[in-house]
Amino acid sequence: MNRLSQEERAKVLSCLVEGNSIRATCRMTGAAKGTVVRLLESVGKACAEYHDKHVRNVAAGRVQCDEIWSFCYAKEANVPEQFRGRFGFGDVYTWTALCADSKLIISYAVDRRSEEAAHTFAYDLKTRLANRVQLTTDGHKTYLTAIARAFGKDVDYAMLQKIYRRPKGEPRTEERRYSPGQCCGIKKARKIGDPIPDAVSTSYVERQNLTMRMCMRRFTRLTNGFSKKVQNLAHAVALHFMYYNFGRVHQTLRVTPAMEAGLTDHVWTLEEIAALSA
Repeated sequence: MNRLSQEERAKVLSCLVEGNSIRATCRMTGAAKGTVVRLLESVGKACAEYHDKHVRNVAAGRVQCDEIWSFCYAKEANVPEQFRGRFGFGDVYTWTALCADSKLIISYAVDRRSEEAAHTFAYDLKTRLANRVQLTTDGHKTYLTAIARAFGKDVDYAMLQKIYRRPKGEPRTEERRYSPGQCCGIKKARKIGDPIPDAVSTSYVERQNLTMRMCMRRFTRLTNGFSKKVQNLAHAVALHFMYYNFGRVHQTLRVTPAMEAGLTDHVWTLEEIAALSA
């Protein structure tokens, strides 16, 4: 990895942030697999540290939270007996909190989908905000106590739950679907404070889930590009959100989310991101 020039490092990162797998990146750049993995680890750690230090005191209005599923090593049903119940083997969730106005990813975490993980995520989000916000989550019950403990009464919090049904004409089978059924309605419930009903939404953060699946090969379904180690998944997520926040111009904003949020004054290049680990 140390033999790569800054330009070569940026080229490798460019392949990774555009949704290519490790092996595809090796074929496209000529770098060895071990070199690509070590670069991902080094830059991923640096990106996580930069986000933790600098994405703070964010002035947001509307914040939306969600969690997206992936898996490591093997799918939950195929995890060997000796690894069952250990984090990093089977189901892994990435928690995200997005500012609906600037599209900035304020907080994220690669963890279990548990009550403890929800509390850790909520506390982290609270420490990064500069003001009272309107917060919306899906119907995952762990959010209820997590948001209440982290924010107290200093939040306008609502929960949005979507109601799904089997599409008309689709036969009843035992096969599992990779996508939810047809959305036939929503339920909005005020939980804390006085949230504005028309602003209760999770649309932007759910759209972010698609961006993650398109830009990180590890989140693509029905491929062999999934993470074999949860540490590498965390590094890939950190790199993705660093590039998404600071280096990728948002189509509707015409600037990056970090610029819109006032956290930087320019579009970061991949050379700058790669230099974080220098």
